Amino acid sequence: QVQLVESGGGLVQAGGSLRLSCAASGLTFSSYSMGWFRQAPGKEREFVAAMLWNGGYVYYGNSVKGRFTMSTDNAKNTVFLHMATLNPEDTAVYYCAASKVATHQAKDYDYWGQGTQVTVSS
Repeated sequence: QVQLVESGGGLVQAGGSLRLSCAASGLTFSSYSMGWFRQAPGKEREFVAAMLWNGGYVYYGNSVKGRFTMSTDNAKNTVFLHMATLNPEDTAVYYCAASKVATHQAKDYDYWGQGTQVTVSS
């Protein structure tokens, strides 16, 4: 059974930083693309970052490029999202997801975590 468990969310002031973690189990980590998505109240789910299984290339959403960095600890089957220079528009529930496909499209992700809330105060 595949499980993705996010952690690290919280309340931070604008300009601050947070690191989210996603611990994966029940899957062969190196065979999956891992993605981060977010959803703010009343808005559609938004792509944040994805690391593709076929080469490890990382894509970033336009709104987070240059501020967010995705990394992995393969030994611990864990992915991280380092978020810097946060602003109130980054407030959302952040989800970790896994896909057998090399993709950054949410519809192609098979497994999702429960989400972790990130709130950025102005």
